[in-house]
Amino acid sequence: MRKPIIAGNWKMYKTLSEAIEFVEAVKSSVPATDKVDSVICAPALFLPSLVGKAEGTDLAIGAQTMHYENEGAFTGEVSPTQLEDIKVQYVILGHSERRQYDNETDEGVNKKAHAAFTHNLTPIICVGETLEEREASNTVVKVSSQVGAALKGLTPEQVAKTVIAYEPIWAIGTGKTATAQDANEVCAAIRKTVAEVAGEVAAEMIRIQYGGSVKPENVVELLSMEHIDGALVGGASLKPDSFLKLLEAGANA
Repeated sequence: MRKPIIAGNWKMYKTLSEAIEFVEAVKSSVPATDKVDSVICAPALFLPSLVGKAEGTDLAIGAQTMHYENEGAFTGEVSPTQLEDIKVQYVILGHSERRQYDNETDEGVNKKAHAAFTHNLTPIICVGETLEEREASNTVVKVSSQVGAALKGLTPEQVAKTVIAYEPIWAIGTGKTATAQDANEVCAAIRKTVAEVAGEVAAEMIRIQYGGSVKPENVVELLSMEHIDGALVGGASLKPDSFLKLLEAGANA
């Protein structure tokens, strides 16, 4: 039985005071970690403050990206060493917006995944297809290729601890959501690819999220699917009451 994981991706929203107010509002109501893993992935500027505010609670704090080098002349970047030092627990890698706007590549995502494990960070690796790829029936080919590339060279034990987030690009922030059945079919294909890369045990243990206009109204159906183990949530994670409803759904899945 895989424990659900609900992760909020705040993207470039909130001020520091708003972020702190949010964590203060939810931290005492977050379900126990034996029921669901609850994560907020916030802008890098807020991470030290939020880690401090969430300390001793069941709310984990994650980063939205990082570089794969420990240090160097990479202006504006954040290193895995820095994230580990401030006790960040998760990091999103390969989000479609990073791939589209910041030239994130499959090779780079793989390097970052290796760096994450070196520095005790759990990677949330995003994969997904465009509307054009979906209409051309290339969803499974595209997503399986991204998964295989991202996990290259990781040990089966590391793969088992990885989180994969399937986010159809056409559904992110559009209000459109893949049907639960469609999402489950793609997540099943992801699990099959993981088995080919790292073996059946890792494939059974790895957690696969769905992302793309997830909200309290549709999360229960999504989490009822065999191969969907959680959600990576954008807009619905920005308000405390909405986020807590998502966590409750995860805890009861």
